[in-house]
Amino acid sequence: MPQGGLNVNPIAVTEPRQWSLAITGMSCAACVRRVEKALAKVPGVRTATVNLANETASIEAVPELGMEDLTRAVEAAGYGVASDEYTLAITGMSCAACVGRVEKALRKVPGVLEASINLAGESARVRVLRGMAGTSDLIRAVEKAGYQAQLPEASATVAARSAPDRSWWPVALAALLSAPLIVPMLLAPFGVHVALPIWLQWLLATPVQFWLGGRFYRAGWKAIRAGTGNMDLLVALGTSAAYGLSIYQWLAHDAGHGGPHLYFEAAAVIITLVLLGKWLEARAKRQTTEAIRALQALRPARARVRRDGVEREIAVEEVRVGDVVVVRPGERMPVDGVIEEGHSHLDESLITGESLPVARGPGDKVTGGAINADGLLVVRTSAIGAETVLAHIIRLVEHAQAAKAPIQRLVDRVSAVFVPVVLGIAAVTFLGWWLYGGNVEAAIINAVAVLVIACPCALGLATPTAIMAGTGVGAGHGILIKDAEALERAHAVTTVAFDKTGTLTAGKPEVVAAQAVEGSADELLRLAAAVQAGSEHPLAQAILAAAAARGIAAPQAVEVKALPGRGMAAMVEGRALRLGSQRLMAELGVELSVLAERAAALEGQGRTVSWLAEVTDNPRLLGLVAFGDALKPSAREAVARLHGQGIRTVLITGDNQGAASAVAGELGIDEVLAEVLPADKAAKVEALKGEGRVVAMGGDGINDAPALAAADVGIAMGSGTDVAMHAAGVTLMRGDPLLVADAIAISRRTYHKIWQNLFWAFIYNLVGIPLAALGLLSPVVAGAAMAMSSVSVVSNALLLRRWRPQSGEGRARASAPQPLTITEAAP
Repeated sequence: MPQGGLNVNPIAVTEPRQWSLAITGMSCAACVRRVEKALAKVPGVRTATVNLANETASIEAVPELGMEDLTRAVEAAGYGVASDEYTLAITGMSCAACVGRVEKALRKVPGVLEASINLAGESARVRVLRGMAGTSDLIRAVEKAGYQAQLPEASATVAARSAPDRSWWPVALAALLSAPLIVPMLLAPFGVHVALPIWLQWLLATPVQFWLGGRFYRAGWKAIRAGTGNMDLLVALGTSAAYGLSIYQWLAHDAGHGGPHLYFEAAAVIITLVLLGKWLEARAKRQTTEAIRALQALRPARARVRRDGVEREIAVEEVRVGDVVVVRPGERMPVDGVIEEGHSHLDESLITGESLPVARGPGDKVTGGAINADGLLVVRTSAIGAETVLAHIIRLVEHAQAAKAPIQRLVDRVSAVFVPVVLGIAAVTFLGWWLYGGNVEAAIINAVAVLVIACPCALGLATPTAIMAGTGVGAGHGILIKDAEALERAHAVTTVAFDKTGTLTAGKPEVVAAQAVEGSADELLRLAAAVQAGSEHPLAQAILAAAAARGIAAPQAVEVKALPGRGMAAMVEGRALRLGSQRLMAELGVELSVLAERAAALEGQGRTVSWLAEVTDNPRLLGLVAFGDALKPSAREAVARLHGQGIRTVLITGDNQGAASAVAGELGIDEVLAEVLPADKAAKVEALKGEGRVVAMGGDGINDAPALAAADVGIAMGSGTDVAMHAAGVTLMRGDPLLVADAIAISRRTYHKIWQNLFWAFIYNLVGIPLAALGLLSPVVAGAAMAMSSVSVVSNALLLRRWRPQSGEGRARASAPQPLTITEAAP
């Protein structure tokens, strides 16, 4: 197909830049023309040519043109620009200022749409236009900014090899060398005066300053070369000033200018304390990632596969979909699959949060990573590698822990100017004490105190450590939070809207009553089963099961058609039948009065009623079928827990008003929105939001996906569909409604920790820096405070690991469906 091309020349340039974008959503030549026109309108674009065959756009534009302008133009035209997401492990960062510098460097790489750095996790998540930049380009950009970047796999190998370098010995050695320097200062208040020879003080302090503290000089120099500052620069400048002043005083003393006042101990002790703080901080940060490591440890390395009648052990990477895997008692499930032989109990606690082993038998699905407790199982593999549930969980948790919460934007703005402001305050402190106090020694020492007490690290760690700890502990209890934004929004939820079927109920309805207007109920079930044959809808399966239980053979139906949100249509034995809701009957003009009283009684018991009618010139009712679906045992307690959190509850269902009200009344739900078509659920959620509420929506089906996406926070029950889980911000790994309240509880607890951390980080700097500038803090005390500030922030976040969901004892009575009641004809 010939391709088009538009030429525009709004800006003349001598050396234009060539762009290539991967376009998604095109289907014909008209799409090509539309995208070309949209790109040609962007100021600075000289030519724009789109190729439908390989779905790319070639653009010639001025060098100053931003990629964001091109992507916005394509998206405004109704199409998409393909992108890839990369994760990098970043080393060398020490504070929030480093985060800003790395993000800025990555965003300058052509094709980068988004870059987000997690200081606590030492990782970068970068979204790049497909084909524009690769990992090598991103790594070079990070290295140019003065840091190191690697792919996560390589980083893990390097970390394992360099573990001794990051162990305790530098801290211990620095403490050993610094101890003799600080002992005289500690003994002085008790009247004991000990003075080490100056040469010995110098000998002890120098290796601490330049060898063990060399990391601060290296990182600080990189920051200077990049034109910015960081915590390492502050430490290097402050301790160098104290060390240099000591050298000057020593030389001045030797020249005959009186007894010296040295600060070797201040410089050495500050470096020792900062090294100790960094070591403790690293240990604490490692605990925030324990959830990921625990999940990764669930992956077995080997699997026992049965091929061609021979059972052999192979690497799990060699297992293929369709393979038969044998799992013995005590072993972990190596793959996702379906049990073909055997019965056992599976421990899925680290995957779903369910503390008790779950019985599994032939036909049941199993998840890789679960422990087979007590029986030999033969499993047919359905998913391997990155497609398994466990791999999906790990990706989701990693994504959430790497993401930035919206509140982090405030911290980023402060961090961008933090180090320059501190350097300015230190300079003013020095000049003020020197000019007005006349004492250059005091001026230097107070400026040093300002430099070493300032801690951008605490600011940078306040939010990500809390998010990592919160999402990690949530994952350990079966609550998967997709990203930090969902975590932050969930804390403010004021209303939770529930779907009924599969969310508050077991999702396995059964026929509890069938009543014909004329003739036998068996004939009614026979016709209803014919209409529903082949349907996967739960109500259809209930009718088919009831017919099978009574030995009823359904005839063949033709022209079968689903009527979304209403029911089914089919031709059965030459008769045009319609099976569905009261809304459908009203549309068809079917008179329901003959069974209205019976239907009202059933609906009053919380049953769902479907009507069967024959469509002729004069549509007539054939009968009704009623369904019951047992409420989940924990549903009532879940609603009560939400009320205890100050949250209102709403039931949104396609059921008639009577059935919906009966369920809501039994569970204590505040509001009922009944007879809502699947396509209208999202509109109902939007209406609730329009009333000023912050709405969470809980559901588990394909029909719930639009409503989950429309809600402020979508909560997908893990027993539901992948579509619902994809649309939701929170996924519950088991279908327990109590987890909805738990998800909101962990969100609130995490958000509270974020604000606690930010408050203390800001207050610490706002109080500590002025005190240091006024000469009220010695450099040693300032260094100790700075070292402990980051540790305290991380430790406070780790308190989230103590969180436990409130136990659900399922005290609510399960409304089990009653036995099938057959009434031959209406009275």
